[in-house]
Amino acid sequence: MKYLVLSAAVAALAGPVAAASKKEMDCGYQAAVVAAVQQARLERVGERKVPAHVAAKASWPERYNTAIPLVTPWVYEMKMRDVKTQDLAAAWQEMCMAR
Repeated sequence: MKYLVLSAAVAALAGPVAAASKKEMDCGYQAAVVAAVQQARLERVGERKVPAHVAAKASWPERYNTAIPLVTPWVYEMKMRDVKTQDLAAAWQEMCMAR
């Protein structure tokens, strides 16, 4: 009986832990995309060329490449001094984890 109660408690706790881990990984990949777009901007890659440039250097699963065209305008609309001084990936990670 104790074993059954213990295993039920472990299963109940494992669900949220697994979900949190998956969310951390997902937000991490998204933040990596943001960092790559930020780096492309710093390298003065033209906005239209960013998707191909960033996808060529991708270190994340391919499905995250769909975020590149969504993030690019956000980064390219910022003033260059902000792009140079702010950690956009960390800001994105924080936003992502908060939702």
